[in-house]
Amino acid sequence: MKRERLIDNIENLKAMMPSFVLEYYRSKSAVPYALTTLYEYLKEYHRFFTWMMAADITQVSNMQAISLKTLENLTKSDLETYILYLRERPRLNATTTKYGVSQSTINRTLSALSSLYKYLTEEVEDENGEPYFYRNVMKKVSTQKKKETLASRAEHIKNKLFLGNETQGFLDFIETEYEKALSNRAKSSFFKNKERDLAIIALILASGIRLSETVNIDLDDLNMNTFVVEVMRKGGKQDSVNIAGFAKPYLGNYLAIRNSRYCPIQQEKALFLTIYKAKANRIDNSSIEKIVGKYSKVFKVRVTPHKLRHTLATRLYAETNSQVLVSNQLGHASTQVTDLYTHIVNDEQKNALDKL
Repeated sequence: MKRERLIDNIENLKAMMPSFVLEYYRSKSAVPYALTTLYEYLKEYHRFFTWMMAADITQVSNMQAISLKTLENLTKSDLETYILYLRERPRLNATTTKYGVSQSTINRTLSALSSLYKYLTEEVEDENGEPYFYRNVMKKVSTQKKKETLASRAEHIKNKLFLGNETQGFLDFIETEYEKALSNRAKSSFFKNKERDLAIIALILASGIRLSETVNIDLDDLNMNTFVVEVMRKGGKQDSVNIAGFAKPYLGNYLAIRNSRYCPIQQEKALFLTIYKAKANRIDNSSIEKIVGKYSKVFKVRVTPHKLRHTLATRLYAETNSQVLVSNQLGHASTQVTDLYTHIVNDEQKNALDKL
């Protein structure tokens, strides 16, 4: 979704929201939360409030009029009824009728509501410096995690990683091979953004930063001398991330043409730019997802930017055998999340042994 359209959609949703949601939005924008995250949360609130009015949990006819008292008095039973509604309601598509949303969608719904309730019951301050209310019903609602062992997850994703020589092979493919199958018209578009696309992919493969972190990098955040990039991690934490040296020529090539190709007139602070309506703008999440997807699909298998992050983490663990170093590189608060990479590397070692 283009950034301008995303902002328009956010503004349309904000116009329907109660004042306390607007306060929540302003607070999380200051963290900052990614625009895409805030947009998804606003959509969840809109769906929830619409259901509340349809279920006569509140007697208002306009969701802007939903009160804090209504949220304070919601029961665990109310929330469970809403979850059942999401799980069982008909969902129409072009060919068949399906029922309910996925468990991962329900988990996202509950995450959005939990974030709002935490803000209202713990983080916000009224004129007396107190939260708006103290009863957080979301603490009584359980989420169902997808049941899957780390070994199973490793098995599912290992074929979507570009390990070993494949990392450089992927970059070489984009640089020299991808264009060979393109039409003349497609080649024009490819050459226009080739340096930028290679720089984005190389940076993620060489640093393991998240998609949202990549999008939000400003030009001044990248230090080509120390080869470190400053990013805003989840929770608003500033972090300095080291970049593997193989990405340097790709970032250097992009920086050499960035101003003349994307912003010859106006100054833009975003590192990665795209042209929209003849003006340079910060590239958005969906554009990077499409960039990674189109190249990786032709090279091996279509992957997401997150799989490039997994690739860096797995390669770094294979080199260091240190979950602490991997956690620090990825910006994780603990090593628990990096347990996955030990299983992927173990599988790689097993495969190597089988070939002896």
